[in-house]
Amino acid sequence: MDQQQGIPAEQINQLVNKHFDDALPKLIEILKIPSQSRMFDPEYLTNGLLLKTAQEFRDYILGANLKNAKVELLVDEGYSPFLFVEIDGSDGQTDGTVLFYGHMDKQPPFNGWKEGLSAYEPKIVDDKLYARGGADDHYSVLGAVIAIRTIQELGLKHPRIVMTFEADEESGSAHIDHYLAKLKEKIGDVDLVVCLDSGCGNYEQLWITTTLRGMVGACVTVKVLDEGVHSGDASGVVPSSFRIQRLLLDRIDNPNTGEVVEDFQVNIPGERYLQAQKAAEVLGKSTLTKFPFYGTTQPTTQDYFKAYLNRIWKAQLSVVGAEGLPQAKTAGNVLRPETTLKYSLRLPPTKDPKEAEAAFVKILTTNVPYNATVKINGLGSGSGFNAPSNQPYLDSLIQSASQLFYKKDAQTLGEGGSIPLMNTLKEQYPKAQFIVTGVLGPNSNAHGPNEFMHIPFTKNLISCITYIVTGLQIHLKK
Repeated sequence: MDQQQGIPAEQINQLVNKHFDDALPKLIEILKIPSQSRMFDPEYLTNGLLLKTAQEFRDYILGANLKNAKVELLVDEGYSPFLFVEIDGSDGQTDGTVLFYGHMDKQPPFNGWKEGLSAYEPKIVDDKLYARGGADDHYSVLGAVIAIRTIQELGLKHPRIVMTFEADEESGSAHIDHYLAKLKEKIGDVDLVVCLDSGCGNYEQLWITTTLRGMVGACVTVKVLDEGVHSGDASGVVPSSFRIQRLLLDRIDNPNTGEVVEDFQVNIPGERYLQAQKAAEVLGKSTLTKFPFYGTTQPTTQDYFKAYLNRIWKAQLSVVGAEGLPQAKTAGNVLRPETTLKYSLRLPPTKDPKEAEAAFVKILTTNVPYNATVKINGLGSGSGFNAPSNQPYLDSLIQSASQLFYKKDAQTLGEGGSIPLMNTLKEQYPKAQFIVTGVLGPNSNAHGPNEFMHIPFTKNLISCITYIVTGLQIHLKK
């Protein structure tokens, strides 16, 4: 028994472990469904894959027999499916609402999975569940449900709960605004947001994400000819569309250092700078070694702190796709008419995405070399997230939970990725506190091959959330 809060931590952990083990076969079956997000599956509205995933999760939630729960699967025309769960507070408590968030869509499978592993054939190896979407972030449905089920079965108390599980997060969460507006009255005011779609710095303690980067993305095409021509005849006269792309890329980041121009940077708040120093100290060399460098490849810096700041507070550019390039082994000696690159520009957490979007377009379309044609398609942006400060009681619960279930202090973390919804919720619910956390830790490789969920860490994380939510209900009573 945790004497400070009067919460039976050992019983929580035992019951969470049992419910997770019981639910694992169901999760494995759901992970076999190739339910890619809208951006990667043009037939997402008709092939039924996202819908089947949502239906399977709905059936799991219904099977958990949560008390006083209403479960809705919304499938509005032209939108991806959305799961909404509303659970009355214990003993009819109406003061305070906790909103859980997760998502049911996936990134594409990608190539490079290790022998014996694949995106849609889940396999457990050394307490890690390998599959696309397990850690990012199908486990979140189980986590939210198991937390509340454990509280109820142990006779503990919880505030009013709403759970929101979308199926469009990997495509920028464009559909969730529709559903949140539709459900506005049912959701009501929110006191705490629990987002389970983030990461962790290691598998040894509870990590709370305080910042997420925003982004600007687009497909940028440079066109120089109406059709391809003989490279021996045209080179030296016709400028290469690929070389023009290189010149445009250099306008955004330095080709030697990768440093992005000031148009996309911000000043780092003092509190976040100090938190980053502490996190980098805890993470140490794992800041660099968490990535699968090939051969003798070196990181951009050997300074742990600088590397950490680079990935959480600095704008960074990646080219994540290309078109107009034939396969190398079959390419002829042709000067190609055009080259398309997909730019992914990560933004600092506090950078205005629309301002960055305008700068992006201006930089790439002004005074184009050789007056070539530049077309920008699929331009989009998303806000970063800078978490509001928590009340002392919530920070105390977070620290107690980490000590009880991990035997270490909780730690704050900045993440380089994006969860577009977090800033939306921050604006819609200005009084809400946030717990943004997740299971994407070292080498878990979300979006790439060999994605895995660390099972023991995940169980302890769910135990932490259970502990915090039941401890929270006392403080939310008005």
